[in-house]
Amino acid sequence: MPQANVRSFRDILVYLSGGENAPGRVSAAIALAQQHGARLTGIEVNHPSVYATSRAPEAINAEENFLRAAGAAGIEYVFHAASRDDAAGWKSLYAHYTDLVIAPSTSESDAGLVLRGVPEDVLLHGGVPVLVIPDFWKPQPLGRRVVVAWNASREATRAVHDALPILARAESVTLFAFDTRQDVLRKEIALLSDHLAAHGIATRSFPWPSSGDIDPVDALFSCLSEDNADLIVAGGYGHSWLFERLAGGTSRSLTRTVTVPVLMSH
Repeated sequence: MPQANVRSFRDILVYLSGGENAPGRVSAAIALAQQHGARLTGIEVNHPSVYATSRAPEAINAEENFLRAAGAAGIEYVFHAASRDDAAGWKSLYAHYTDLVIAPSTSESDAGLVLRGVPEDVLLHGGVPVLVIPDFWKPQPLGRRVVVAWNASREATRAVHDALPILARAESVTLFAFDTRQDVLRKEIALLSDHLAAHGIATRSFPWPSSGDIDPVDALFSCLSEDNADLIVAGGYGHSWLFERLAGGTSRSLTRTVTVPVLMSH
C-alpha cells in the first residue's frame, strides 16, 4: 500500500494534572511525539482545589514528572502552567497553538482536579482535534488499529481529516456506520473509503443496518471488540445517532463509556 501523502503532527500538547491517569496520558503523548517527530508541550492544568486532596503530591510533581519523562525520551519539549484567570477561560490553555491536544477524560474535570474547560470547552472552541485518554488506560501502542465512527456529519468529516496523520500509519482502519437505510449506509461508507484510498489508506467496512434491535453504541462496541481497536475517531458534539443515543446526548458520554482513546473534532 502506498504511503499516504499527509503531514505529520509537528506540535503536540498534553495536559498535565495530578489525576491518577496522568502517567498514561503523558506516555501516550511522548509516544506520538516520537512517532511524528513533534515538539511536545506540557501544560499543567491542576485546579487549585486539588492541593487539598490526596492527589496533592502528584499535582505538585506534575511538572517534574513531565520534564523527566520527556527528557528521557529524547524529544523536543517545553512546559507551561495554564493561567488561573477564570475570565480568560479555556483560552488560557494554549489550544490554538498546537496540532493535537491530548486531554484527560471528563472524570478529572468533574472531580475538580483540573481547570474548567478541560476537555469539553477545548474541544468545542479550540479548533484542533482532541485526543481523550480514558480512565485507567494502560500505556500501549496507540493508533495501530483504528475505528472511524462515521455518520457523514461536519464533525465526523473534520475528525477524519484531522486524524489523517494517524490513519496513514495505522495497520488497520475500519469504517463503522449505523443507519436504518441500507442503501445510504453502503454509499456513505463507500465514498469515505474511496476518499481515504486517495491518501493511500486502505480500509475495511463495518456497516450496521439498524433494525431497532440493538443500540448503536452497542454495535460500535461490537466493532471495537472484533477489531481489537486501540483508537476511535469520531465527531465531537455532532447531532448524530452516536451522541444522541448516549446518555446525556453529548460526546462527554462517549469519553466516559469507552475504554480506548477517542480522537474527536468539532
